[in-house]
Amino acid sequence: MDYLHYEFDAQVGDIAEVTLDAAANVQLMDTTNYNNYRNGQTFRYHGGYVKHTPFRLPFPHSGHWHLVIDLGGGSGRVRATARVIPAAVGVTV
Repeated sequence: MDYLHYEFDAQVGDIAEVTLDAAANVQLMDTTNYNNYRNGQTFRYHGGYVKHTPFRLPFPHSGHWHLVIDLGGGSGRVRATARVIPAAVGVTV
């Protein structure tokens, strides 16, 4: 299984921003679900099929996160960049 993988330590209120050069699945998941994804087991994620970028997705809670970008088994390649936009100082969510 080919995919792009990014890891982030994020706080609630932070935003994951992803830029793609082609449509792809963008999936944000915790470590347990990432391990399930890697092992072909059932997993849960935040995100979905993204056609337009930049795509922004809030981190549901503070912690260690895995961002996976794949083509859902389709052929082709995708290039991506991913970063964390920190929550605004003094703003609570």
